[in-house]
Amino acid sequence: MSEALKRNYRVCEEIGRGRFGVVFKCYSPGNGEKFAVKSINKLFIADDSIDRQCLYNEAKIMHLVSPNPHIVRIADFYEDDTYLDIVLELCNSSDLFQRLTSQRVFSESDAIAVMVPLMEAIAHCHRLGVAHRDIKPDNILFNDWNYLKLADFGSAQCFRDGELMSGVVGTPYYVAPEVLAGRDYTEKVDIWSAGVILYIMLAGIPPFYGDSTEEIFEAVLRANVRFPTRIFHSVSPAAKDLLRGMLCKDVSRRFSAEQVLRHPWITSNDERS
Repeated sequence: MSEALKRNYRVCEEIGRGRFGVVFKCYSPGNGEKFAVKSINKLFIADDSIDRQCLYNEAKIMHLVSPNPHIVRIADFYEDDTYLDIVLELCNSSDLFQRLTSQRVFSESDAIAVMVPLMEAIAHCHRLGVAHRDIKPDNILFNDWNYLKLADFGSAQCFRDGELMSGVVGTPYYVAPEVLAGRDYTEKVDIWSAGVILYIMLAGIPPFYGDSTEEIFEAVLRANVRFPTRIFHSVSPAAKDLLRGMLCKDVSRRFSAEQVLRHPWITSNDERS
C-alpha cells in the first residue's frame, strides 16, 4: 500500500480479493468513517497495458459518475511507484449474487426494489456517456442501510452519442449477443445484462443456459427468450413484456435505460411501493 494512504487511513482486515488486488476495510482516524480500499500492486499489471489502462480508467470513470445514490462512491485515489490504491464507499451487506443464491426466486415487488435503483444508476451513467459493460449480480452491492450500489467500473468505457464501442468484455451469462458476435456495440449492452438479471430474479434460472461456456455463448447468440409456463405461470404479463424489450436481439428495438424506467411494470409497481 502507498505511504500516503497509510498516513490518511487506518487499514484493517482483508474483506475481498479480485483479479488485480486485495480489498481491505479501512477508516479515517479523523472522524471514524469506514471505507473499503482496493490496493493493487502495479508489478502485477506492469506487462499488460490493457489491464493497466482498465485500472486507471476505473478511478477516472468513478469520479465522472459520482456522486450518485446508487453508485459506489470513490473517496480517494493514491499512487506511488509500487501501489495504486482506490478508497471506496464501504458496502458491508451481501451482494445481489449472494442474495440470489439464498433466495433464488424473487417476488415481483422484491425484483422491482432491485431494478429501479439499478436502472437509475445505469441511466445516470448513460446520460454521462459511460457504458458499464459488466453488469452482473456480483457488481450490485448493498450498504448497511440496504441501499443498492452499482460497483466495479474496471470494464467501463466512455462514449459519445451515436459512437460504437468494441472489445469482448462482460461475463458469460450476462453478455449481450452483439458483443459475443464480435460486432461493434452501444451502451445498450448494459440493458441486456440488466434484463438477464431481472429474468434470473423472477425465474430462478438464467434465460440462456449451457453446460459449458461455449454452450452458454451459443444460447446467448441465438437469443431465443422463452417463458416456460411451469416457471412463469405467476409472473405478470407486464414483467414478461419488459423482459422482451430488454432482451431484444435487435439493438434498435431494445429498450434504453430511460424506456425501462418508464415501462408500466416499473411505474405501476413503483407507485404502489
